[in-house]
Amino acid sequence: MAVSGLFIVLFVIGHMAGNLKFFYPAADVPAIDEYAVFLRTIGTPLLPYGGFLWIFRGLLLLALIVHVSCAFSLTRANRERGGKYEFFVPQSSTLASRTMAYGGLIILLFVIYHILHLTTGHIHSSFVEGKVYDNIVTGFGHGYNVIFYTVALTAVMFHLYHGMWSAMQTLGLWGDVVPVKSKVLFRAVAVIVWLGFLAVPWSIYLG
Repeated sequence: MAVSGLFIVLFVIGHMAGNLKFFYPAADVPAIDEYAVFLRTIGTPLLPYGGFLWIFRGLLLLALIVHVSCAFSLTRANRERGGKYEFFVPQSSTLASRTMAYGGLIILLFVIYHILHLTTGHIHSSFVEGKVYDNIVTGFGHGYNVIFYTVALTAVMFHLYHGMWSAMQTLGLWGDVVPVKSKVLFRAVAVIVWLGFLAVPWSIYLG
């Protein structure tokens, strides 16, 4: 779960950085449209057009399946380990750690919606293949999309924060205990990713 999670984290950070090309000045073709073409031409002519992207998508899907499967397995193991508390008062756990399962479900639904919305265009009434910039602008012209993305990306932020430091501890990269300073670093990364993703829809919606 830790290894698959860290792979997904690296993708999320890279995806957020790529999205910020939305704000780059463009002459003839928007920078984010050129970036989309670049992703599809990596490895050509050795690979067919879009080949690298499909290989990466396959790896990402595999990581997601492994991650979700491990989540169900660990949840089941925790439930089988003992009975319920008579009463529960959190002592050291954080909101992020206590909502990982719920947040994960929100994120899973969000990923499906996001693919249908801005990748395939099945639920985007003005979708045009290859017109990434225009698709984003028209896609976030509706307030309900902006609100939904905000809620979902907030879940991503909490999941990202707890997942990163938990994975580091699981893999023993910082010994038995993750230093407090590293938790601050992970919080900062999670907030930066959250702000980076939301900068696009909110800038569109606010004009």
